[in-house]
Amino acid sequence: MQHVAARGLQDRGGGLLSVTYDHCSYTSTFFPGNLLDPDTPGVQVLDVSNPAQPVLSTTLNEPAMLGGTWESLKVNKARKLLAATAVPAAAGTGYFSVYDISDCAHPRLLNRGAGTDVTMPLPFISHEGGFSPDGNTYWVSGPAPGFLSAIDIRNPAEPRIIWQGLHGLGGHGFGITPDGNRMYLSNLGGITVLDISAVQRGEPYPTVPQLATYLWTDGFFNQHSIPVTYDGKPYIFTVDETGGGGIKVFDVADPAHADIVQKIKLEIQLPANTAANLRSSQGGSVFSYDPHYCVVDRPADPTALACSWESSGIRVFDIRDLGHIREVAYYNPPAQTGKNLQLTNSPHALSSLIGVSLFDFVPLARAVFEGKTDPRIAFGPRAGMVAFGDLSADWCFSPPEFHGNQIWTSCSDNGFMALQLDNSVYQAPANQAPTYGQ
Repeated sequence: MQHVAARGLQDRGGGLLSVTYDHCSYTSTFFPGNLLDPDTPGVQVLDVSNPAQPVLSTTLNEPAMLGGTWESLKVNKARKLLAATAVPAAAGTGYFSVYDISDCAHPRLLNRGAGTDVTMPLPFISHEGGFSPDGNTYWVSGPAPGFLSAIDIRNPAEPRIIWQGLHGLGGHGFGITPDGNRMYLSNLGGITVLDISAVQRGEPYPTVPQLATYLWTDGFFNQHSIPVTYDGKPYIFTVDETGGGGIKVFDVADPAHADIVQKIKLEIQLPANTAANLRSSQGGSVFSYDPHYCVVDRPADPTALACSWESSGIRVFDIRDLGHIREVAYYNPPAQTGKNLQLTNSPHALSSLIGVSLFDFVPLARAVFEGKTDPRIAFGPRAGMVAFGDLSADWCFSPPEFHGNQIWTSCSDNGFMALQLDNSVYQAPANQAPTYGQ
């Protein structure tokens, strides 16, 4: 892949999770660094009508947008809505704003009362959030405890919580089937399958039964899932944020007896390379070479999967045949070494107060115990960088979204980027409809 422009729109960094709609991109905020820019402290709205020259259109400065949006900034294309919650430090509560993005470069706030007015907070715990496919419900997931909330936004001017529940010790992202009836909810070590059909139907007193839970030791902090179908048969792609678990593909025809049918990993994630992984990632801070958010180019019979892969950049896979998945393109954004103080809206820059990749020790210990790697390899010339990482590789967290043969995304240090896929490796299907499951 190649960068369309000589430069993207870096500004003070790309936040943690940014999303796109039509000819616009929305850059998330990372609290409190975003507040150090007095001119544009909120969510930045970028007009990408010309991908070679993206421009800042406006900034959204409601409490939810100023408080750090973490992994809650999402778009619903069906109703042309943008929403986010305030997540100032891994968890947040109270503030939620929803916008009409029919004119994507000029979002219009819809809820001026509950969720936006500082005197009218909503009672939820948030780390991540996302829409039901029809855009009538915004789901909010908290990290610890695993608290899940459903916000009814049929009338977006008056959002109201219609269901809440505690599903486990911790939660993360999720994926929802296109009919809105089933949720694959991430937990600390796997996924929980929930029947959310009563919420989808708009019942006044809904219940949310748990259908199944799947746990594994190959990877942890599951991030999100993408429900898809191949020849009408349902599967999910589910992403492990840390621990070298990569991406797992489940056959979910029977959600109570789901089976792993495929895994996607980079070579650096294989057990034999865990020591080399730690050696290479020293000085890069807490995350290293794991996937974070993925996007399929269409939910039915998808042909391509694009993933943000933290320090490994953006990765694109041909997934037409689940038995023969192959990588077809990648892009590693340039390092922004030495710009720690400049990139105040970059979670990578702030996290680089810590230099060591904390989440790599568990898979390393396991591989050493199983005799699959030599721990001596882990100690290289950067082993002493336990503090003050140098931004030697960017962190890519945002969903890389297909726009024809381009991918629009943001990475923490480099900000917004439009990337061009060569026709020899990808040709957009006529019914391209990218989704990350929310």
